[in-house]
Amino acid sequence: MNDTPSRLMQPTLTGAIVELRPLQHDHAQALLDAATDGELWNLKLTVVPGPDTIGGYIATALDGRAAGTVMPFVIVLRESGAIVGSTRFWKIDRANRKLEIGHTWLSESVQRSAVNTEAKYLLLSHAFDALQCVRVQFTTDELNDRSRAAILRIGAKQEGVVRHERIMPDGRKRNSVRFSIIDDEWPGVKAMLEAKLGR
Repeated sequence: MNDTPSRLMQPTLTGAIVELRPLQHDHAQALLDAATDGELWNLKLTVVPGPDTIGGYIATALDGRAAGTVMPFVIVLRESGAIVGSTRFWKIDRANRKLEIGHTWLSESVQRSAVNTEAKYLLLSHAFDALQCVRVQFTTDELNDRSRAAILRIGAKQEGVVRHERIMPDGRKRNSVRFSIIDDEWPGVKAMLEAKLGR
């Protein structure tokens, strides 16, 4: 992790099932189509862009990329080329070699499939192996049992609850649960994820 001009660039991460491509302005309609699968913008425990918010969602992500603190991706099924969701690195802290994986959402039809596992594997591999991170963290709503279970399944350790960590669009003061994987744990987590993915 350094502050060279390459920080403004973002790789495409390719797996067997999915490809994580850098988010672009022209992905707006495909992301809306993906979010329509389940009308995900109506969820109360996470923030997914809808017709009225997609412009601001993409603009915020791309502003973060320009500042060097965010790497936003669309999640693409390799077989069909369809965009089925989004994820990102954010809170990128180069001095301390840490970042957060978040803003992850998937079309309802690919939830509870290998799509999320492989996407997380690609992100974690890039974070630890390419960016040389010493810490990758995850944060989710205290009320989101499904998300909490999914984060634990990929090998992260729960650290605690951050009270009133953010205010949700409906005004609710959200308590968030923080998880992390550190560099010493990555070899074991990597092996576990590769076994899950049949590698």
